[in-house]
Amino acid sequence: MASETEIQQQIRLQCSRGGVRLWRNNSGSLPDPRTGRYVQFGVGSLGGSDLIGYRRITVTPEMVGQEIAQFAAVEVKTPRGRVRPEQQQFIDHILNAGGIAGIARSVDEAKDILLS
Repeated sequence: MASETEIQQQIRLQCSRGGVRLWRNNSGSLPDPRTGRYVQFGVGSLGGSDLIGYRRITVTPEMVGQEIAQFAAVEVKTPRGRVRPEQQQFIDHILNAGGIAGIARSVDEAKDILLS
């Protein structure tokens, strides 16, 4: 069985084509060496999806056919991997704001999220 990292890499490489671009979103926290305080990093901090990016879309005629980027987030899991509540909250937030987001356990599932 492929690891989550391997699935992420496959999705990033196979889905970042045409009008879609994805990047790895490393998130977590580390102590600041000067102060000892923990600093959180990554888009969405500890609940942010593994892969973030955009899908280019052409807007409606009233916007004169201009292309815009739609925010995209893909949380990658192994077949048995579990989604943490904060990860689901991040996905829900992106969907509610008009972006595209979801959970993928394979390249095909990522394509369903990104290209539908």
